[in-house]
Amino acid sequence: MSSHNRLSGVGHELTIGIVRRGYSSGGGAEVYLKRLAGGIVKTGHKVALFTAADWPREEWDFGPVFRLPASSATAFADALEKAPRDNCDVLLSLERVWRCDAYRAGDGVHRAWLARRDELAGPLQKLSRILNRKHAATLALEESLFATRGAGRVIANSRMVKDEIVRFYGYPADRIEVVYNGLPVHATTRREEDRTATRQSLQLGKDDVAVLFAGSGWERKGLRFAIEAVERTDKQVRLLVAGHGDHRKFRSPRVQFLGIVREMPSLHLAADIFLLPTLYDPFSNACLEALAAGRPVITTRANGFCEIIEDGRHGTVIDRADDVDAISKALHFWFDPARRAQAQIDNLALAGQFDISRNVSDTLQVLEGRALSRPL
Repeated sequence: MSSHNRLSGVGHELTIGIVRRGYSSGGGAEVYLKRLAGGIVKTGHKVALFTAADWPREEWDFGPVFRLPASSATAFADALEKAPRDNCDVLLSLERVWRCDAYRAGDGVHRAWLARRDELAGPLQKLSRILNRKHAATLALEESLFATRGAGRVIANSRMVKDEIVRFYGYPADRIEVVYNGLPVHATTRREEDRTATRQSLQLGKDDVAVLFAGSGWERKGLRFAIEAVERTDKQVRLLVAGHGDHRKFRSPRVQFLGIVREMPSLHLAADIFLLPTLYDPFSNACLEALAAGRPVITTRANGFCEIIEDGRHGTVIDRADDVDAISKALHFWFDPARRAQAQIDNLALAGQFDISRNVSDTLQVLEGRALSRPL
C-alpha cells in the first residue's frame, strides 16, 4: 500500500485480507464471513480470502482467493506466515494463526471452552483431552495471538469472550472491541403463510408444539439435555433437530432429525420455541436467526447471545446446560401462546438492532484504524 493512501485516512479504498482455513456447508462462521465480505465490498473496499483447498470457489465471489497448504491448523498458520500479503492493507483473521492485524474471536476462547467442558467430563474424557494434539496446537496458536500479542487488535463477538481473553491471557482490554454478530434481517423475513406450508411438510399437527434445535457439534450444543427436557414434558412436543451429527447417539420418539437445512428462515417460522442448551457458544448465530423470526430463545449463560436478550421477555437464560429441570420449566413457560405472541413482537423489534450492516460498519471501523496505525 502506498504511503499516500495510508495517510489519507478512512475515506480511501482498502484491500482487506480475510483468513478462514476450513469450510463447512452448514457452518455459521462461513455464513457470517460471506455476509461480512459482501458488506465490505458494498462500502467500496476490496477483499481477498486466504483459505485452504477445501473452500469451494462457487462459495466466494467477492475477490481473489489465495489457497494455502492446510494439513493441520499449525501448518496453515505456518503457510500464512510465508504467504505474500503486499496487496493487503490489513489482515483480518477469523482463524487462530500466529499473528495478524486484527483477529475476530468468533470461535471463542479454546481454553475457556475446555474449562467448561471439564466441569461435565468424566476422568477418561479429561485424560483424552490432555493427550489430544489438536487441543495443544489450538492452545499454542491462541497463546500466540493473545499472550504474546500476535493480534494487533481483537474483535470479540460478546462481552463474555472479551472477559475470557483478558482473564486467561492478560490481553489488554482496551485493544478488544465487542462487535455482536449480525444478519440481513430483511432477507431472512418470511410470510406467515410459509409457516403453515412448512409445518405441513414436517407433518406437524395443529396442536403440536415444535421446539427447534439447530447447529452442528451436538455434544457441545447440549442436544442430549434438550432431548431429556422435551421428554419430560406432558404436551404434544416435537423436537426438530437441524444440523449434522450422529443421530444414533440421540434416539428418541420425540425427535425428528432434519439434517443440514438450507432454508432455515422458514424452519424458524414453523417452530414455536428455539432451544439451545449449549455448553459453550461465543455468540450463537442460530439464536439470532430465531430471534429474527420472533421465536422465544431458551439458551444458557455460556452463550454470548444471552447478553442481548431480557430473561422472561425474549426467551429464557439457563445457568447450566445440564440443568434439565430448568430447561423443562422454561419450555412450560413458553408453551403459553399468549407469551409467545408477545415475545414475537418484542423479538422482531430487538432483532432489527442487529442487522449485518451494523456489524460491517463496526468491524470496518476497527480495520480502518488498524490500517492507519501500521508502520509505513
